[in-house]
This record gives sequence, C-alpha cells and structure tokens, in this order.
Amino acid sequence: MSELDAAIQTFVQEADELLAEMELALLGLEDNPDDSESINSVFRAMHTIKGSSGLFGFDSIVAFAHEAETVLDQVRRGQRAIDGALISTLLNCKDHTSKLIEHCLTEAEQELPQELKLTGESLIKQLGGATTKPQSMPVEAGSKNGTSETSETEGDTNGNDWVILLEFGPDALRNGMDPLSFIRYLKTLGDIVDILTSTPDLPIGEAMDPESCYLHFKIVFRGNTNKQAIESVFEFAEDDCEIRIIPPHSQIEHYLSLLAEPSDEDGAQVERLGEMLINIGALTPKEVAKALQRQSEDKAESPEQAKPIGEILVEQQLAEQPVVEQALKKQQNVKQKIAAEANYIRVDSEKLGKLINLVGELVISGAAMRMMVDRHGLSDVEEVAVSMNDLVSEIRDTALELRMVAIGETFSRFRRVVRDVSNELNKQIELRITGGETELDKTVVEKINDPLTHLIRNSLDHGIEMPEQRRAAGKPEQGTVHLNAYHDSGHIVIQIADDGAGLNDEKIRTKAIANGLITADQVLTKQEVFNLIFEAGLSTKDEASNLSGRGVGMDVVRRNIEALRGSVSLDSEPGQGTTVTIHLPLTLAIIDGFMVEAEQECYIIPLSMVEECVEMSPEECEIDEIQHYVNLRGEVMPYLRLGDYFNNRTQHSNIHRESMVVVRFGQTKVGFVVDKLHGEHQTVIKPLGKVFEQLKGISGATVLGSGDVALILDVQGLVQFATRDKSRASIGLAG
Repeated sequence: MSELDAAIQTFVQEADELLAEMELALLGLEDNPDDSESINSVFRAMHTIKGSSGLFGFDSIVAFAHEAETVLDQVRRGQRAIDGALISTLLNCKDHTSKLIEHCLTEAEQELPQELKLTGESLIKQLGGATTKPQSMPVEAGSKNGTSETSETEGDTNGNDWVILLEFGPDALRNGMDPLSFIRYLKTLGDIVDILTSTPDLPIGEAMDPESCYLHFKIVFRGNTNKQAIESVFEFAEDDCEIRIIPPHSQIEHYLSLLAEPSDEDGAQVERLGEMLINIGALTPKEVAKALQRQSEDKAESPEQAKPIGEILVEQQLAEQPVVEQALKKQQNVKQKIAAEANYIRVDSEKLGKLINLVGELVISGAAMRMMVDRHGLSDVEEVAVSMNDLVSEIRDTALELRMVAIGETFSRFRRVVRDVSNELNKQIELRITGGETELDKTVVEKINDPLTHLIRNSLDHGIEMPEQRRAAGKPEQGTVHLNAYHDSGHIVIQIADDGAGLNDEKIRTKAIANGLITADQVLTKQEVFNLIFEAGLSTKDEASNLSGRGVGMDVVRRNIEALRGSVSLDSEPGQGTTVTIHLPLTLAIIDGFMVEAEQECYIIPLSMVEECVEMSPEECEIDEIQHYVNLRGEVMPYLRLGDYFNNRTQHSNIHRESMVVVRFGQTKVGFVVDKLHGEHQTVIKPLGKVFEQLKGISGATVLGSGDVALILDVQGLVQFATRDKSRASIGLAG
C-alpha cells in the first residue's frame, strides 16, 4: 500500500467517525437545541472533512461542506436559530457528504453524477432558506492574520462597541506626538460613537507645564475591525502612551466560543497561554510582550512571588478573566487529550484477527503439551507446563479483550432510524437506551446491526400505535422503544421492547394456517405461536408498506442470529407491548468449554452454560424414560441422551454408569446425559465445513491436544429440541 493510499484510508476512517458523531450531535440537538458542545461538534465535523478533502483534491466535497459549514458557523455564533427543519436538512447533508466521499473514492476521475448534483443543489437551497436572528455578526477575531469580516448594525451602542483607553505621557508633545491625529486616523476604521477627554494629572497654577501632555481619552468606537488593527493605529505612540483596548461584549462571547471548541487537528500541541489568546484575537503580540516583561521583572525581584501570566493579563486589564480561564481550561484539556492519545494506537482489524488465530493455535499446542506431560508422567516438567498453561490462558483473555467493544455506539445509530421512521409514519416515538457500556466481540457487533435494524423497524411499524389510537387506549401519545443490553451467564442479552399494541396470537395462528405453516388441529403453546413470526412469508400486517408487511425480514433475522450461535425469542401482552430477546455469545473465537464423552465421541459444552454435574441414577433422582424428564431434588426438567441424539440408538444399556450435565439457556434448564466427564477445556472454535453446517445440535468443532476433533454443542438448539419434545409428549398424554 502506497503512502497516498494509506492516507486516503485514514481519511475515510476519520470521516466515517466524524459523520457518525455529527449525526448523534444533531439528534441530541432536537432535545436540547442550545447545547453549544453539540453545535460545535457538528461544525467541527464539516470543517474537518472539508479541510481533509481539500488535501486530496476532492473539490465536490469541499464545495458542499463549505456551504454546510457556513450555516453551522452562523448557528454557533447565535446568528441563526436551529430547529427541527434545519436539523433534518443537516442530517440529509450528512448523508449526502457520505455519498460524495464514496463517489470520490470509487469514481474520482468521473464527473459528479447528475443525481448527486441535484441533491447537493437542493440541500444548499434548503440551507439558505431559513431566517436568521435579528442580531449583528460578531467580529471574526479568530484568524491569525488579523483580518476579519463582519456586518454593522445600526442602533446597537453596547454589544458591538469597543472601548479604547489612551493615557498620553508628559513627553508626548515634546516627541512630536499629536493625540488628535491618531484619533482622526482611527475614524478611517469606523465610527467614534463617543469620546471623553480628561486631565486627571493636570497640575494647578505655575506647576502646569504648557509643553507637557496631560490628556487622557476614553473612546467608544464601532467598526469592522479587530484588536490588532486598532492597536496598529497607535503604533507610533506606544512609547509615549498607555493603550488599553477593551473588546465589545459580543467579541468576548466569540472568544469564549472559539476557546470552547476542542482541538481536533492531528498532532495537536499544547499552546502557550499568550499564543492561544493571540490566535483567537483576544490579545495582540505587543500586549503579551508587555505582560511577559512585567512577569520577568517580578521574577527578578522575587521569584517566589512572581504571578502567572494569566493573572498579570487580567490585572493589567489586557484580557478578561472569563477568557483567560477558558483558555487555561482548553490548555489543560489539550494536555489531557495528548496524554490519552499517547495510550492508543490504531490496529488493522486483519492483524488483530491474525493474532486471535495464532493465540488459538497456541491454546491447542498448550493442550497437546499438557497431554504429553500427563501421558508420560513427566513430573519434573509438570510445574513448567502448568505455568505455561496459565500464561496461555492470560494471553488468550488479553487478546480477546482487544476485540471487545461497547455496544452503545451501535445502539446510538438507531436514533436516526427511529427519528426518520417516526416522521414517515406520523408517529411520536422515543428511543431509550440502557446497557450501552456492555461489551462483546467486535465481529459480533458488526453482524448484529442488520438484525437489530429489522427488529426496531418492525417495532416502530407494527408495535407502536398511531397517536389517536394510543390516546383512545389511555396511553400517552408518545410511544417508547427500549433498547437494553446486559451480560448473563457468559452471554450478552439484547432486548428490544415497545409499549405498543402487542401481538394477537389468534391472528398469527390464522395467518400461519392460511400460509400452510401449521394445520388447523395442531396444538401450540402461546410461545410457539409467537415464534411463528420468524417463519418465512408470515406477516400480521394487512397491507404492505415500504417498511414491512411482506413477510420478509423476520426469518432472515433469526437465521442471521443463529449464524452467530445465538437465539431469538419473543414475548408479548395485548395492549401492553412486545419484547424481543436475543442471546449472543460474547466471542466467536475462543471459549472456556466443558468436555464430555458419549458413545466414544467427545463433545464440548460452553462452560458458561453449565450449571452442575450429577450422577444419573435412580438413587439420586427420579427418571421417566418415556417422557424423558427427571425430577432432580424436586425440580422437574427434560433431559437428552447425547448418545441417542447423535447415534440414533434404539436401545439403552444400563451396564455403565452415566452422568448428567445440567445446562441453562435463558430461564430453561435441560440435562445432557453422557458417559464420561473430562472437565474444563480451553476451546478454539473452528467453523464447520459446508457438508456439516446444516447438522442439527452442533455449532462448530475444535481440535484437541491429541489431534482428534471434538464437536461443540449448539446448546440452545438442543434445549429447544428437548423442551419441544417434552411438551409434545405432555400434550399427547393429556389427550
């Protein structure tokens, strides 16, 4: 990969992150339109993308981002109100920018397609169509070259007026200084609103020297300028005049807003306080030099009592205390940011995947070495083998943690989905998110996004009623969709719950019969009826829309979740809402397993699902060999003989002693009856080939230390099989 390709790849990654942050910030502004941090975040995203695009010659991105940036700059300065319409337009601008980036990456040599051109022109027109607040634009003092652009507002004599204090020294006239000439020159930059002349040092009587200057001026000035330009008017008088320039209130607010922006440039450095204030226009280099000279003099007299530069600036009225405090705060934030960034590095996901694979092979090799030590009775090597086994376990856990990410970012993306669908359906829907800090493997996070999108869109369309229907049912007009995640027994549980109308099991059953999924005389539990929702072609919606109603999606959701070794279930109460629960493994690479043996075949059960192991004997528990359930210490649960399930044995021998491994999946417990228990085993998950991928009850395979292959059990599939078998037997007995 060339340096240019690597730079473009970095640009794409950063642009994706910035656009995601922009979307979240815009959605947050709907609830809190005065949040300056969110406004700055949106502005910063467009500003950074525009600058980075210019480096690569992506002119179409630069031109469009500039238009959006201009509007956002007006918003953050308070010149333009942000409302729902502008937020919608900016969200569309975010989407359009993403498409422009994609075009520049894939078809950079070709002209921008007409569709993208028209979309961009339409969005620019929408951006310019809103009204602005009736207040003047503050001076752009943040430019480093001292230039600025602003507009003058008649009648405002407070917010945008500069105050200039001039105290000419006694030798000013002798040195050829004419105070009035400087004041006349000042008028070329703007208007003098008011001027107050005083002579506080004028002696009385003969002590007065006619050749000495005793004039002090307080000038109220208004003009299209900045502090450095005003200071340059009195440049030749600086040795004979004390000059203080006090900015208008609007300028101070602007300085604060500039300082409030986080530093987002690559390689950001900690600026000195004076440099920072010069860059935003709050100070001039001469004022900083004057303060530094004062500090140097104080240090020469008493180093211990020398004041910080910020305190001197405020004391000499060269800078306002809020501005200095904000600058110091930003300086500290930059220091913390640099320190934090020093602890992180970007790693290619392919390299990380290769590391996980190598760790997996290391786990297998460690198990093989341990087996050889035990087989040959190498007691002097045993201690080293145990130590290495512990290190391998620690390396395994650390490597897996590198791929663990919080699911909150994925959840937050659905705020946009809920907003857009709500507007499309004319519904009022709020998205609540909890458990966003819950972590799981990055590969699982990436693959769960599509199923979650289907489920949330179904909740919005099928579940939440129209406002008038909710009002008639005694509910608040605004519906709620709740996204929640938490850890449970080595799994992550994701729940999508709504407070809508709920599901009608009779309607589902009728649809299923009409579609030939079940027969009219078939007896199903309420849960089994709800699970028919996940069958292909079944929909409870009478009319199809562009969102749902064609029976396509829920079967794909279940298939995709099961491909991740997960499961999905559904529960609903009429009039109260529906809850979809997804169980997923934390990782798809390496797990702690429990190895058992049945009919001379080894199987791995995920250790997180194992509750206990007991001897399978009539003395320990009551066993029903017909319905296949066991009464274990007063708890009745189904059981499944693995030897029978996988080998289809017709007869069972009671010659050898059997053991039962009690597993739990969700709230359901099932016993797996096996011949031998081999104990805990670090398991590297290997995918099954296409020949075996449809094999029921198996989710993968692993290589043992001996080189043999052990199958990893699909616990949820086996649990569902065992409980379904028991319920059917019970129904048969009842009939």
